[in-house]
Amino acid sequence: MVIATRHWDRLGNGGLTFTELGLGTAPLANLYRAIGDAEAEAVMDLAWEGGVRYFDTAPLYGLGLAETRLNRFLRGKPRDEFVLSTKIGRILKATTPEKRDGFGKWFDVPARKEVYDYSHDAVMRSLEFSLERLGVDRVDILYAHDLDIFNHGTQEALDARLKEFMEGGYLALEKLRDQGVIRAFGGGINEWQPCQWLAERGDFDLFLLAGRYTLLEQVALETFLPLCEAKGIGIVIGGPYNSGILATGARPGAMFNYDTAPADVMARVARIEAVCERHGVRMVDAAFRFPLGHKAVVSVIPGGQGVAEMQSNFAAARAKIPAALWEDLRAEGLLRTDAPVP
Repeated sequence: MVIATRHWDRLGNGGLTFTELGLGTAPLANLYRAIGDAEAEAVMDLAWEGGVRYFDTAPLYGLGLAETRLNRFLRGKPRDEFVLSTKIGRILKATTPEKRDGFGKWFDVPARKEVYDYSHDAVMRSLEFSLERLGVDRVDILYAHDLDIFNHGTQEALDARLKEFMEGGYLALEKLRDQGVIRAFGGGINEWQPCQWLAERGDFDLFLLAGRYTLLEQVALETFLPLCEAKGIGIVIGGPYNSGILATGARPGAMFNYDTAPADVMARVARIEAVCERHGVRMVDAAFRFPLGHKAVVSVIPGGQGVAEMQSNFAAARAKIPAALWEDLRAEGLLRTDAPVP
């Protein structure tokens, strides 16, 4: 099948062409359960055969495993045929298996400790390490990873990291872009507020916003997304299913924001699901298509931990959503009245 594409060219240098459906590789790096190399490769092969040409990864994912699995997959693929992004902000340090990070989250992964570091030198070292793990000579986009309260715990701790980044890592990213080493840079972040803070203070190209502009949450429409539109900043939507609940529905044990969904979220999702059912639409299809209604959005990157999930993502990417569904969601107070729809 042919996946629709969106072209982004904020800088007038030819820009990048994203497939509307991209592939996020955290689930392929043994997130929450271990999968074998062959299973991970089958998902990536299916993505490529189906036309996906945007791949996002990070040192954090599987403590290096996502990048090394991509290495084998991308070998031999024409480099100009795909867009590749990875992230900076953590340096991985070798350790003994019992002292590694990520127990309970990453399974069967290398023995590594994550060290947060947003300094100038750390960006340069992180890129060098990523190129080595990926086996490529360049990446297109570097995102500053996890500059949010979710990861750093308090506003004070986040403020210190933002300061460290703007005084160091940001300057390195700007230099790498100016020299043509990378095509673009931005932030890969779980909250829109720090994205806005950064966009107001620097010359950012793209933000990978995880789980904060979805069928469940549209507060980013108030100030952040209009700012991006005004500045030509592209938005990649990660976590379009809010960690799973918009794909699974409001069933027991459904995941929201990397945790078990609370009762109020379960109730809201059940109402959204009921509207979708009335229109004969899978909720997961509506959840995938919704963010693409916004002009700033260039790609949506759900993960796929198995072939069935990847096939479901393809179905969502080509789904046609009736206008009446969006109207009914608005009428029931489940979608902001100012939310643009496809």
